[in-house]
Amino acid sequence: MQTLRVLTVSGLLLLISACSTGIDAYKSEEPELKLEEFFNGELVAYGMVQDYSGEVIQRFEVTMTGTWNGNKGVLDEHFTYADGREQQRVWHITKTGPNSYEGRADDVDGVAKGTTAGNVLNWEYQLEVEVDGEPMVLTLDDWLYLIDKNNMINRTDMSKWGFPVGEITLYIGKK
Repeated sequence: MQTLRVLTVSGLLLLISACSTGIDAYKSEEPELKLEEFFNGELVAYGMVQDYSGEVIQRFEVTMTGTWNGNKGVLDEHFTYADGREQQRVWHITKTGPNSYEGRADDVDGVAKGTTAGNVLNWEYQLEVEVDGEPMVLTLDDWLYLIDKNNMINRTDMSKWGFPVGEITLYIGKK
């Protein structure tokens, strides 16, 4: 009976994971996303963080400045949270191939890896955040969707040890 239960749960997990959309599903979507074009200049973003139950636990605004020199870019982000807290994150991004990017920032554990296809970027990385005054490293699975040349929607799944802990929804617009 226990073996049957394990096989059933394993099968369901495999089925669920097979249903997720991969990056290649977007390769014919337009406009084509090129980070060095969209994240160049002044941008503004508005977003929210939801916990695992869907409750909104934080709202924020971000002002961004992106600059590129060849295949290397810097994205300087300034966050202002609804509770008044402020934060800065500076991304150092390298275009490593026609559709691939790597990124580094002080609160990113290791290297962020990104792949584009069509109008989409899938960006995966480990981010150190503070939870109840204690540092915690979360896995972020970012999906950025270019709507048109000036507007983008970002959806992020956050997890810890493979378990979902929250989501981020973000609108990004060029100034």
